[in-house]
Amino acid sequence: MGLQPVPDLGGRFLALLAEATYPCVGAKSALARGSIETHEFGALGDSGNDRPMLDDLSRFVAMIEASACNEDIVHSYVALFSGPGDMSELRFESLMWAQLWRIHKLDILAGNPPADDVNSDSDSPLFSLSIAGHPFFAIGLHANASRLARRFTNPVLVFNSHRQFEKLRKDGRFKKIQAATRARDIALQGSRNPNLAEFGEASEARQYSGREVEANWTCPFHFKEKP
Repeated sequence: MGLQPVPDLGGRFLALLAEATYPCVGAKSALARGSIETHEFGALGDSGNDRPMLDDLSRFVAMIEASACNEDIVHSYVALFSGPGDMSELRFESLMWAQLWRIHKLDILAGNPPADDVNSDSDSPLFSLSIAGHPFFAIGLHANASRLARRFTNPVLVFNSHRQFEKLRKDGRFKKIQAATRARDIALQGSRNPNLAEFGEASEARQYSGREVEANWTCPFHFKEKP
């Protein structure tokens, strides 16, 4: 029997989503529809990632906004990083926010205003990360995440459109997807994700890294402020 080819980083990530036990129903649906983009970058936190990521995400925003009225598909942008490969949850959280903050700075300098349908204050329960004027919910994964659904060999940031989620809420699909995903996550982990909250109840920034953050946790950067 010959050696099997080793898939690239993006291929390995998509293979994770395809595993039977992976809990996120929305990710599985997007995978089946071919609407997940994977892009590889240097080490998480490296400033060399900033401009390429912003340019890529700006293109992604233009694509999903142009197609918003013409299709019923949720798209996800996945940034995969070459390292670091062995981080604590706190270290990942620190590098993740530093990376997002530097992209935010470039975005502001490019003249892009924050999305007007969410709050740009990271302490607000209505916060969502704005890039190129579009609101995103970010999901972090890394090798040492305490939540099994957030584990991957390399650091990852998944950018999901807040507006596409709002569309799902309006037509009633979001609650069904959410309930199925939470049930599958409990089956995988044996417990409910302690960070979960509905949009408008607490800042979604608390959920980005995947770590069970403290009750008094606040985002280390204030995205409402100009750089």
